[in-house]
Amino acid sequence: MQVAVVTFDGFNELDSFIASALINRCRKDGLEAFITTPTPVVTSMNGVEVTGQRPMEFVSEAGVVLIGSGVKARDVVADDRLISRLALDPSRQLIGAQCSGALVLARLGLLDGMPACTDMKSRPFVEARGVSVLDAPFHAEGNIATAGGCLASQYLATWVISRMLGEDAARDVIGYVAPVGENRETVERAMRAVHTGEAALR
Repeated sequence: MQVAVVTFDGFNELDSFIASALINRCRKDGLEAFITTPTPVVTSMNGVEVTGQRPMEFVSEAGVVLIGSGVKARDVVADDRLISRLALDPSRQLIGAQCSGALVLARLGLLDGMPACTDMKSRPFVEARGVSVLDAPFHAEGNIATAGGCLASQYLATWVISRMLGEDAARDVIGYVAPVGENRETVERAMRAVHTGEAALR
């Protein structure tokens, strides 16, 4: 069970690293995340250089693909050659997007008729692509999910772990990383966000 955390140049560190770090706490259970990049090295919005663990083509073989956000998201969706490297299939993959990553899913036609979550700055650009944006941190329909706000990346990770390994595994991971003294409320908040996001349109 492999997860591609797609990370473009200009990426937001919180979005890519929180999701991958949480998911990688499940390595012993066979679930592992890899920073997946279009070039060997990408530079974050704050100048942090990161060497990709997998090339972009890895997305076609990963069971889960999470599209991270960043300050160059609009450049990404305007690059036909780059977009063509994202061969995603929601019939066999879990696909999630963080913040401006929703623009990528919209560009790929994966949000047709589905509302999405994104961050405040990305909202008008996502709406310009005909996607309704929810005032919520997380939303999922079937195998596609979106999260809005940097710290909502924990909800994407919770969704992935729950879907792949079960809710108990997700509770264990979130409980372990929660602030001391706030374990229970942190776990319940994460589970509530995912449950609410999945049930929103039922």
